[in-house]
Amino acid sequence: MRKALVILAALTMLLSGCTKDEKPPQPPAPDLTSAPSGVAVNQGPFRSGPVAAPARGALFGAWIKPDALTHVGRLAAVDSLQADLGRPLKIVNTYRRFEQMVGTPSDKEFLARGATLMVSWATGDNRSILDGEHDDLIRKQARAVRKIKEPVLLRMRWEMDRPNLRATMWSGEDYIAAWKYVRAIFAQERATNVSWVWCPTAEGFIRGDAPAFYPGDDQVDWTCVDVYAGERFEPIGDLMAPFLTWAAARPKPIVIGEFGVAKAWGSAGRADWLKDARRTFKANPQIKAIAYFESDPEGNGPTKQFQLTGDTAAFREFHRMAKDPWFTPR
Repeated sequence: MRKALVILAALTMLLSGCTKDEKPPQPPAPDLTSAPSGVAVNQGPFRSGPVAAPARGALFGAWIKPDALTHVGRLAAVDSLQADLGRPLKIVNTYRRFEQMVGTPSDKEFLARGATLMVSWATGDNRSILDGEHDDLIRKQARAVRKIKEPVLLRMRWEMDRPNLRATMWSGEDYIAAWKYVRAIFAQERATNVSWVWCPTAEGFIRGDAPAFYPGDDQVDWTCVDVYAGERFEPIGDLMAPFLTWAAARPKPIVIGEFGVAKAWGSAGRADWLKDARRTFKANPQIKAIAYFESDPEGNGPTKQFQLTGDTAAFREFHRMAKDPWFTPR
């Protein structure tokens, strides 16, 4: 039996192309030192809706997962990151289920401090929306948004191109019809303080299916992408290259709705990736806002954990990004 196991191990190493003393072949390290490409270089000015795109530079923001999803918890999470960075966030990303209203006490506090809310709203099944099953809920949300008065970035069902959402998105045509339906209700309720943000994934552009969900230039104020060095450790410019090429042809400001680099890639690797990300954002001046995903979602492995706090080298590079004058536009 023991002899058979030795033979099996030897065959395994032979088939994998390495000997007992060799490590399995590793993917080549990404080049994070070359000058990033400028693809989305439209300088504007842009018609970006109520949330104005800065003439130069990009607004700096984040989602920070709180210890508790309460008013106190949300404020504490944002306050802690701002203290560590030594600056306020200009964009605070916040997630809402379909039935959760905008205008919570923490929302109002962030607005009072001068931040812009980016509301990531998980609307439901597109066909049930089109059947009118959620009209009362949509109208209630529109009135809640109108009531806060301040300009809001609204990501209606962000990452709609994810394969695991296909059962409720149905198709690009269904999503587009639902988008127009919801936007029309907001107009009826005079919720005119919304900049409409269309935000698929970088992977959806790599696959090629994300553009089918685009509602049209007349329906969208900001284009957007969520991009992560998670399963794939590649420069951010490579990961979002298909999106940037697509977005460059449209006269819209871009917000990087979520970005992050996973703990799996080590502290030094993460720091290098963030340094390259900062250069890439600046090389593409059509990018007018960015929001880091400062969170380790429960149950996820190291390729899907993105919190920088506690990682000295990576956070130091994030701090340099936050202090770069480019990300504090006038």
